Amino acid sequence: MGWKAAQKLIHHWKILRGDNVMIIRGKDKGETGVVKRVVRSQNRVIVEGKNLVKKHIKQGQGHEGGIFTVEAPLHVSNVQVVDSVTGKPCKVGIKYLEDGSKVRVARGIGTSGSIIPRPEILKMRTTPRPTVAGPKDTPMDVVLEKTYDPTAGKGMPDL
Repeated sequence: MGWKAAQKLIHHWKILRGDNVMIIRGKDKGETGVVKRVVRSQNRVIVEGKNLVKKHIKQGQGHEGGIFTVEAPLHVSNVQVVDSVTGKPCKVGIKYLEDGSKVRVARGIGTSGSIIPRPEILKMRTTPRPTVAGPKDTPMDVVLEKTYDPTAGKGMPDL
């Protein structure tokens, strides 16, 4: 990827995996689906069952060849998140609630302004966190050891 293409990458994504989106341009225009995968390096998303293309795959060791139907990625500018109240496509804005939590809200003309919840699929981890300490984990007694005394000033490095 060249530096010009890298400048055009989206840094703050508003469409997430598991979002209900509507395709606003292309051969599947007006259809809704769920985002299956987000390809951040190309600014593209794959929507379940949409933008189907025929792919010719050559036979190799361990798999058969033939013509398969696969979902092709769509550019992120060609999809919009669906407002859960009105069912229309909308822009996504960020808002902070009174308790300080950050939520996504529906923006645009003819939208409800309601909160768009984060998809449940994002709460599930693909690989579970390890429950036992590994060889590179710091032991708890070293972590809890007090190494600096603010009253005596001991533990400060000599600068």
